[in-house]
Amino acid sequence: MAYDFDLYVIGAGSGGVRSARFAAGFGAKVAVAESRYLGGTCVNVGCVPKKLLVYGAHFAEDFEQSAGFGWSLGEADFDWARLIANKDREINRLNGIYRNLLVNSGVTLHEGHAKLIDPHQVEVNGQRYSAKHILIATGGWPQIPDIPGREHAISSNEAFFLKELPKRILVVGGGYIAVEFAGIFHGLGADTKLLYRGELFLRGFDGAVRKHLQEELTKRGLDLQFNADIERIEKQADGSLKVTLKDGRELATDCVFYATGRRPMLDNLGLENTGVKLDKRGFIEVDEQYQSAEPSILAIGDVIGRVQLTPVALAEGMAVARRLFKPEQYRPVDYNMIPTAVFSLPNIGTVGLTEEQARETGHKVQIFESRFRPMKLTLTECQERTLMKLVVDADTDKVLGCHMVGPDAGEIVQGLAIALKAGATKRDFDETIGVHPTAAEEFVTMRTPVAG
Repeated sequence: MAYDFDLYVIGAGSGGVRSARFAAGFGAKVAVAESRYLGGTCVNVGCVPKKLLVYGAHFAEDFEQSAGFGWSLGEADFDWARLIANKDREINRLNGIYRNLLVNSGVTLHEGHAKLIDPHQVEVNGQRYSAKHILIATGGWPQIPDIPGREHAISSNEAFFLKELPKRILVVGGGYIAVEFAGIFHGLGADTKLLYRGELFLRGFDGAVRKHLQEELTKRGLDLQFNADIERIEKQADGSLKVTLKDGRELATDCVFYATGRRPMLDNLGLENTGVKLDKRGFIEVDEQYQSAEPSILAIGDVIGRVQLTPVALAEGMAVARRLFKPEQYRPVDYNMIPTAVFSLPNIGTVGLTEEQARETGHKVQIFESRFRPMKLTLTECQERTLMKLVVDADTDKVLGCHMVGPDAGEIVQGLAIALKAGATKRDFDETIGVHPTAAEEFVTMRTPVAG
């Protein structure tokens, strides 16, 4: 059968665009459908604008610390509307870049909602197109629990477009999105509370990292309330919100921001017209080659619910393009040693196993830890401390995990991730000469294990 396209991609986020571009570069005839915005979550309502807001929030500290270095500043004045307008301008620029990347690669762009008609056909804007392979890369969508008054709450989607900075905000959740936005709003001057129903946020991260960040955020005056959950939200006559917690307490706030998880974006996609199956969490079930139960349909990125990170979606998109159209270059995605960062204030950078994971998987471990006040803060009143930690296999000397809480943690751990990926031992770290004076050199000067 002759198809209109060799590959039809639904979703122009990071993974979809990468797969489409490279498939076209390999000689395939490719189309992409996007109903919302080019670049997906990351570019529009995720990592990129969030990082810009994190930079904005950090200036408050920089102004405060500058006095120790001889600077005298007038009273600082923050303009939320200007930050959001500048952010929007940058996102619009990136949308244009994504458009050019696709068009210049020879990819056909269909701007509209694509729905599967059968295993080889999609319908967009009333037009039907056939394809040998269809790739679903529609990403995720934030979800707010079904509680009374949920319509008064916002998610990360709306947070980037608030008309003004709330005077008081309640951030609900214990994952990295909640922690990052709590830091953003607190840093920009809002009275911020972070509510999490568990004992301690950032479940799955190293225990020392979680505890250290809790201490640092508390030092900064961020109100952390654990073992707390919302029962209902009520709008008051003055426009404020009354929040009733499950323990009976009542809190007054101007904004409730939910960051309690994301669901796969499968709305009106037409999966019922195919043999595609979902797993018990509602994500598309795929094999190791991203093929669904329907042989012609593949899926990558957040919609398959594996590792929901932009660089992972990029790697998956590349793997699909190579396997289908350049098999001699194909190599599977390696999900081990994926580095990641949390842009909390201070930042977290991490790669490899946590101490808890290493012990659970049977490793006999040595732990190296350092907590110190960074050199930049020695002329200031700031008492923030940095944490660096290495998890080492006591039998092989191999470094299993590397964790940091402190300024530029993501930048530092990215370099160390290459070493861990290459199988570096603690001896390799010890024999590496440090760059002095830097915080990063602490990773190669830790000599005495703190635990085993």
